[in-house]
Amino acid sequence: GNAIHLGERECSAQRRYQKVMEESPSPFLDAASRQRMGEAAVMAARAIDYRNAGTVEFIVNGDGGFYFMEINTRLQVEHPVTEMVTGLDLVEWQLRVAAGEPLPALSVPSHGHAIEVRLYAEDPEREFLPGSGRIERLRLPTTQPNVRVDSGVIEGDLVSVHYDPMIAKLIVHGADRGEALAKMADALADCEVVGPSSNVAFLERLIRHPRVRAGNIHTGYLDQHLDEVLPTPLPPSAAHLALTASVALLADERQAMQQAHRSSEPDSPWAIADGWRLGHASYRLLGLAHRGERYQLTCHGSAGNYCIEWAAEQLTVEAAQVAGHWLSARVNGVALRVRAHADSASVFIHDGEHRLRMARVHPFHFGEDEVAHTGNRVLAPMPGKLIVLRVTAGDRVEPGQEVAVMEAMKMELSLKAPRAGTVAQVRVAVGEFVDADIALIVLEDA
Repeated sequence: GNAIHLGERECSAQRRYQKVMEESPSPFLDAASRQRMGEAAVMAARAIDYRNAGTVEFIVNGDGGFYFMEINTRLQVEHPVTEMVTGLDLVEWQLRVAAGEPLPALSVPSHGHAIEVRLYAEDPEREFLPGSGRIERLRLPTTQPNVRVDSGVIEGDLVSVHYDPMIAKLIVHGADRGEALAKMADALADCEVVGPSSNVAFLERLIRHPRVRAGNIHTGYLDQHLDEVLPTPLPPSAAHLALTASVALLADERQAMQQAHRSSEPDSPWAIADGWRLGHASYRLLGLAHRGERYQLTCHGSAGNYCIEWAAEQLTVEAAQVAGHWLSARVNGVALRVRAHADSASVFIHDGEHRLRMARVHPFHFGEDEVAHTGNRVLAPMPGKLIVLRVTAGDRVEPGQEVAVMEAMKMELSLKAPRAGTVAQVRVAVGEFVDADIALIVLEDA
């Protein structure tokens, strides 16, 4: 029978031996190495009389020498990358071969460059702890000829601890690698996951990393230099606060106008959400929260022209308007354009490099967690089983001391004391299965 190869896929961007980003063709191989590797893969298939689609894996050293690792007798997660550069449907050809049809040709040309990343429900800031829970909001890129989205979940679905937490695969194609990277940046900017944590911000930093852009990364690089790729938690800038507030204010005004149109007095001036009051300057108070910090903004104006006061800052917003998923505005005279949307619960903006999601909170309401000390509980980070308990009520603990160990998704998770103190309560027993965010151990009040 006949055997052909469809080119290579570069999979060196890995974390703990799990692929994070895949692409074709490899930026590391030259034409001669590519030909030798393809011939070696075909020889391996013929040597075992292989009849199916399969993936031959090689490891390549610094001087270009390659060595056989294994044959995966199946399609792999990243097979869409090959489909994008060859134009073939590999699943279709598996069925055709099984039905006895001949292969398409002795060789299949490759066109352009394709890249895939895997969008997971996981928390990069907590050592990539797999996420779980209901997906409250899911925005993915619109499928286009050069942008493909493979996903098995939709908004409202539950990410379970019993299965792989992949949300989607994003695959893009460009005329060259630079264009493909740019398309991937746009595709990731169009993603938003609310509910379980996700790695979307990590992926955005990954594709912008200088070593990745140069195509010079080895299989151990991410594990050795993970801090270079992890998102850096930063408070929102004044400009981002102004843009976020503008999106929220415009959404409120639009909603008020829609409600007025449905009322018995659609033209009533009392239906306008501009904060107007008799004898006083109009203003609205807007409450936002980000990473546990509250921001109370005093907002004057309406219809896209605002003066926003926050702490010692005063920002002027002019000509703010939302068109589709985009907000354009001038902030202190500087023209800005960002992806944006808002609802009653949150506001989201993305400036092309940084993403910001802020929760909407009542400006005068502080929840229990915001007025009381919250460093006295050890919470279950995800659903799982408690397998080790190292403390009992009355024990003294130090900050960072391991107090328990959970098992979840085939991993052991070390749970540590948030501060020094005395254990007041132990609410679980070894062997007990617990839900996420349940308080397992409580310390006495400081």
